[in-house]
Amino acid sequence: MTGREKILSDVVKNKPTAIPLPVLDFKSIDQPFDILETFTKYVQAVGGEVVHVAHEQALLQQVTNERSAGKYIINRVPAGGQVDDVPVDPAILESVYRAYIKGSFGVAENGAIWVMESAMGNRILPFICEQLVLVLHKTELVANMHEAYASIQIDKEGYGVFIAGPSKTADIEQSLVIGAHGPKALSVLIIM
Repeated sequence: MTGREKILSDVVKNKPTAIPLPVLDFKSIDQPFDILETFTKYVQAVGGEVVHVAHEQALLQQVTNERSAGKYIINRVPAGGQVDDVPVDPAILESVYRAYIKGSFGVAENGAIWVMESAMGNRILPFICEQLVLVLHKTELVANMHEAYASIQIDKEGYGVFIAGPSKTADIEQSLVIGAHGPKALSVLIIM
């Protein structure tokens, strides 16, 4: 028996008995008193802004006004009017001023928003536009990541992503730069 085989044999002989994982009660974790207020605080902390609108008509009006002003807008939210196809040509995508995308839910404890691939139309859209607007209903906020992971059905589409704030980096001399690799601004539009 070589030294390697003896070590591996000893490891196998001394392997502890497997014990079942504990069942955790995530409901016992303190919930934020006001989920909307907590979510807003954390979105602002990571460089984003939260805009409250009373109804979906306000979203439709905003998209319509921006299109009338001649800005290149891609709308992926049905409540915002016509849902646009997303071009695949990078040269065209590079000029997208603002993208509206429906988020699946927002997480109060960190201000992150879960976005499924079908809502994006193209995986690159939320990262190549100049300004990103994620749309949520107030009822689509969860308190923490435990609730978030329980809500994710990744096997349904195969891809999704948490987005928290606009693109930023502090790699060079620890100076914070917003919009270094992606959108320069992130707004979360919450339909009350």
